[in-house]
Amino acid sequence: MWLTPYTLYSWLLDGSTQKDGPFRAVFSFLIAMLAISLWHLWTNRKSNKPIAPLPPGPRGLPIVGYLPFLGTDNLHLVFTELAGVYGPIFKLWLGNKLCVVITSPSLAKEVVRDHDITFSERDPPIAAQVSTFGCNDIAFDSYSSPTWKKKRKILVSGMLSSGSLNAFYGLRKEQVMNTIGEVYKNVGEPIDVGELSYLTAINAVTSMVWGGKLGGEKRATIKGHFKEISSELAILLGKPNVSDIFPAIARFDIQGIERGVKKVIHLFNQLFDSVIELRTNVATEKDKVDGKSEQKSDFLQMLLELNKNEHSASSITMNQVKGMLMDIVVGGTDTTSTMVEWTMAELIQHTEIMEKVKKELTDVVGLDRTVEEFHLPNLRYLNAVIKETFRLHPALPLLVPRCSGKSITVGGYTIPKGSRVFLNIWSIHRDPHIWDNPLQFQPDRFLNDPDKFDYYGSDFRYMPFGSGRRKCPGLTLGEKMLYFILASLLHSFDWKLPQGTEHDLSSKFGLVVKKKKPLLLIPTPRLPNLELYRKKQL
Repeated sequence: MWLTPYTLYSWLLDGSTQKDGPFRAVFSFLIAMLAISLWHLWTNRKSNKPIAPLPPGPRGLPIVGYLPFLGTDNLHLVFTELAGVYGPIFKLWLGNKLCVVITSPSLAKEVVRDHDITFSERDPPIAAQVSTFGCNDIAFDSYSSPTWKKKRKILVSGMLSSGSLNAFYGLRKEQVMNTIGEVYKNVGEPIDVGELSYLTAINAVTSMVWGGKLGGEKRATIKGHFKEISSELAILLGKPNVSDIFPAIARFDIQGIERGVKKVIHLFNQLFDSVIELRTNVATEKDKVDGKSEQKSDFLQMLLELNKNEHSASSITMNQVKGMLMDIVVGGTDTTSTMVEWTMAELIQHTEIMEKVKKELTDVVGLDRTVEEFHLPNLRYLNAVIKETFRLHPALPLLVPRCSGKSITVGGYTIPKGSRVFLNIWSIHRDPHIWDNPLQFQPDRFLNDPDKFDYYGSDFRYMPFGSGRRKCPGLTLGEKMLYFILASLLHSFDWKLPQGTEHDLSSKFGLVVKKKKPLLLIPTPRLPNLELYRKKQL
């Protein structure tokens, strides 16, 4: 039988011819398969685009990847060396965890602006989960979590609002003047600048958060160890942890990082429980006396009220209260004191720049008074000095690592969903293609256009506090505290190294990079009216 198009069509539709039934069924099946194959080929050619490759990167070892070659110190330096080999975006496998490192402003822009929402997720290490009471803070909580937006709003509209910061000025001033008085009592003796600035910052911040009244030996003891335990926490948070890479063995805590963090957090938890209990008991006693409680209008009280209103849309849990307190008490003090110490270290090494700073302070403030916060915007050269210190010594050289919420292309390379993304700010700030004489301390580079490089990450060549939705939420408070403490110390005293001391600028790595050796300096009164060192200005 000859099959013309017409007879084929008739034959396929005609089910009455029984003897040709099997052949017709097979033929129909083949035609259907051919049609499906052609359709699948056509749709694939139409819709499938070439998939961008993964970024280049070093080969690691089976199972563990590149982990054995990272070491535990100066991760930002290792990443900078690898960028010199593989380019401004590269990958490395740590076990089965893919990490991507970016070291160029243009690629950083793609992450923090063009695809900010995608890269606003976190992949918190175990140390961060423990230290933030289960990621109940702002720094490590997931961006997609409704609690993150709620907590950030509470922080920004509460403690960090312009009204609150202005209202708390008297507390900041009191603590700074107390510090000036303490330094005056120890004139001629070596002073640990990092410890001094840390105590100033922690006293100021706790005064703003809960009034700073920590009666009782236990609370005073905990507070006295703040700097030590905060420094230990920063180191533990910055260490690569095998438990993060191989969750199956996390329960063994091979490096002891989780145990170390738990020990630190236990002390913080004791402090928080202590001040919360004290505040609650005071309120209860007040209620018993007159049936009405007049609460302090500080940040702790705001958090406790939100915790108390369980059925409110803005309510928060007690762990969220403690997580936010960790952000403020640790984040608002450790970075500030670290940058005071780095700035003073650079000024001691560059005496001609120190003299320019002191002259500006004399011209703007005058030798007959102490520094006030309203002086700070007029201290343009000191502003440039601090910016240059942040350029050379960013407190968080890798910021807090981001995580991709979905697979996306950056710089022509695929970054798969769930990849941990590091922005090597330390490397960008020292890139010779971006900065003239990048290794030299030259504050003048920030004087020509002082508004160009701010701390808000609007210029991707300079992002010491990050940029986008994940930039540091406590930036305004940190900036005020840093400038105020530095200006006050430099205006009130002359500083010099103890005789025979070798100046050292080496660092130790952690989430916050600090000086390896404490900066010890000897103060001498600079103001002619010695009453200025004794008077408490509130």
